[in-house]
Amino acid sequence: MANVSVAAEWQLLYNRYYRKPELYPMRWKHIDLSRNKVACAPFGGPIAVIRDDSKIVQLYAESALRKLRIFNSAGVQISETVWKHPGGRLIGMAWTDDQTLACLVQDGTIFRYNIHAELVEPSISMGKECFEQNVVDSVFWANGVVCLTESQRIFCVADFKNPKPHELAEPGLEDSAPLCMAVIEPQYVMSGNVEVLLGVTEGGLVVVEEDSVQRVETVGGEVLGPLQKLAVSGDGKWLAAFTHDGQLLVMPTDFSEIKFACNCESALPPEQLAWCGMDSVVLYWDDMLLMVGPIGEPVRYLYDEPVILIPECDGVRILSNSSMEFLQRVPDSTVSIFKIGSTSPAALLYDALDHFDRRSAKADENLRLIRSSLPEAVETCIDAAGHEFDVSRQRTLLRAASYGQAFCSHFQRDRIQEMCKTLRVLNAVRSSEVGIPLSIKQYKLLTPSVLIARLINAHQHLLALRISEYLGLNQEVVIMHWSCSKITASLAIPDATLLEILLDKLRLCKGISYAAVAAHADKNGRRKLAAMLVEHEPRSSKQVPLLLSIGEEDTALAKATESGDTDLVYLVLFHIWQKRPALEFFGTIQAKPLARDLFITYSRCYKHEFLKDFFLSTGQLNEVAFLLWKESWELSKNPMASKGSPLHGPRIKLIEKSQGLFSETKEHNFESKAAEEHAKLLRIQHELEVSTKQAIFVDSSISDTIRTCIVLGNHRAAMKVRTEFKVSEKRWYWLKVFALATIRDWDALEKFSKEKRPPIGFRPFVEACIDADEKGEALKYIPKLADPRERAESYARIGMAKEAADAASQAKDGELLGRLKLTLSQNTSASSLFDTLRSSFQGVS
Repeated sequence: MANVSVAAEWQLLYNRYYRKPELYPMRWKHIDLSRNKVACAPFGGPIAVIRDDSKIVQLYAESALRKLRIFNSAGVQISETVWKHPGGRLIGMAWTDDQTLACLVQDGTIFRYNIHAELVEPSISMGKECFEQNVVDSVFWANGVVCLTESQRIFCVADFKNPKPHELAEPGLEDSAPLCMAVIEPQYVMSGNVEVLLGVTEGGLVVVEEDSVQRVETVGGEVLGPLQKLAVSGDGKWLAAFTHDGQLLVMPTDFSEIKFACNCESALPPEQLAWCGMDSVVLYWDDMLLMVGPIGEPVRYLYDEPVILIPECDGVRILSNSSMEFLQRVPDSTVSIFKIGSTSPAALLYDALDHFDRRSAKADENLRLIRSSLPEAVETCIDAAGHEFDVSRQRTLLRAASYGQAFCSHFQRDRIQEMCKTLRVLNAVRSSEVGIPLSIKQYKLLTPSVLIARLINAHQHLLALRISEYLGLNQEVVIMHWSCSKITASLAIPDATLLEILLDKLRLCKGISYAAVAAHADKNGRRKLAAMLVEHEPRSSKQVPLLLSIGEEDTALAKATESGDTDLVYLVLFHIWQKRPALEFFGTIQAKPLARDLFITYSRCYKHEFLKDFFLSTGQLNEVAFLLWKESWELSKNPMASKGSPLHGPRIKLIEKSQGLFSETKEHNFESKAAEEHAKLLRIQHELEVSTKQAIFVDSSISDTIRTCIVLGNHRAAMKVRTEFKVSEKRWYWLKVFALATIRDWDALEKFSKEKRPPIGFRPFVEACIDADEKGEALKYIPKLADPRERAESYARIGMAKEAADAASQAKDGELLGRLKLTLSQNTSASSLFDTLRSSFQGVS
């Protein structure tokens, strides 16, 4: 009996059954669809209604103000707003993929509203040409729109997220307006651009793309007459067209053939033409709905009130003033169970449950009949349950599946559980208060995460949270949106109270971004609440930037320092540096060692002057002195600081300043003295460069300066440097000996050796002569060497073996003889001489 009552509601279109269950009685009042423009979103989305300003209508008791009202699919009002837009008549409106309502007016402006009837800024313009020429028609799709102007030009916005209007190719319609217009969405076109189909009065189609226009006058050898109405299938592959002589044609969108044609018995074009899934086409005239399939007689449904067709992926929703229905092909699983006279395994299993409930033995008989097909019967019952909108029928089908599963050994146990889960979610969102009548196919295509996003946007936060928890999805997105919405809507609640309300929910989700909620509070002018919220953010990388944006610089610095993240500390430092006066900034960082050290490190490289101010403000004069000294060295690297350059003047002044600062503290006596002498030496060197016109003195040592002076013959200058810097006599002798040897002034060297007994002895004289390869000059000084060892080695170095041997014999040093032998290894007679001497020493010992 149950089978009869279920199947009695179906209509047969050739060999396929269709059903049209009522989803909701509409809960709105005084809404007449014929007096309004209506936009319905697919996937059970919201309905937008606004009075049609192109019709003269009686106002009844309503206000003369035009209102845009938004309802859910059950007719429960979600929001409303007064329509205030100038720009002419409303040409068209539609819902985008993200459930934003796009409204196109006559001057080519698109105003966008969210589901709460709040205007989304900015509005989009279709361009100057649309503004000047007026828009007369439009077609929307998921995220775009094409519009037709009075001068028959077509403009397109392909993506509302990147709204750049552009004109398509000139369709060449002259002055005759097209009879109808449809689009093939970019995702179904090879070029990736939208394709516009125009039905024209002379017959056939004009296909307009970005840069091409194609005339389609014949399809499969048949001439196309004028087309009055067009509809493209959901997958972009098929086109349904209603002709001037009352025929419905279905053809592929490559126009290769006419797949089928059906005479509709009316030459009057339908008000609406829509695809019912992919199986049939629905046409609507003011009192009749006609469903046409590829074979067989069409099915008629009569209506005494206006309806709106809403195409879905698996059917078409039918909205009237009083109800929302869903016309769909009956799923195969449902047909196999409920078809009158069905003896399929699933029908017998469903029947067996009925007998079992009535305690009849026929239940066991039915099970024995289908034992080999029991898993298939269970699967069919589960599938049929998924396609049902009636909750009691869902329950009965699932009980039948569960009953059959008890006798199956190899059936997947979690299939029923999965279906129960899915149906609980679907039943929750189908309730009239939520009003999202999704079928199971639509739900799978939409995905749970998108459904939750839509619930959130409709402020159904509790339901979204429960579904997320039930399906094991991330709840963070729900709680975040709820928190931000709560802040926006709770302007009268004190900060401390609202904080506790928010924390109560935010704590449900580990790792949630308190900083993002705090940022929203700050954006809404609740800075104190933002500061309190950000305290709970565990991630410094999110906490610190927000503290800076709400003006909590000191707290941000403390948090950044605690984190030990030098990048974060630098972020805060630079922020405070720009905002605060220097002295206040110095005071802030002085108390934070890490921040202070990082500031000093950075400033040493890039901000010397600012760092000097910091050290002066904190009384670190020695640090300032070191900086000045470093600056003096930086000046020396300047390529202009040569050849008696005046840049040496500032260098010397910098060193003198640093010397003055070093002298302020006893701990830096050495540095003070060094700086003083450095300045004095630089001054002398600068003067020497000026007088000699040679850039060879500056930045050389005292010793090098003296040596250079002697080499240049400027003995007076050398003596002056010696006197100024108290150069010791021994050092003076060394420098002068080697300087005179360098310029090979042997007479001067000899004269110098005779001035008095040299304090360094005569060895440096010998070495200087030998190094200059002047053996004769060396012989003047070798006999004057007091130590026989030194004499022996010096003679050996200039190749005088006998004299070396004589001196060595005086020293009586066997080791020395071995060294001399090595020095004179090339000389065979010398080697035997040293061997003889060594033998005689050993004999004596």
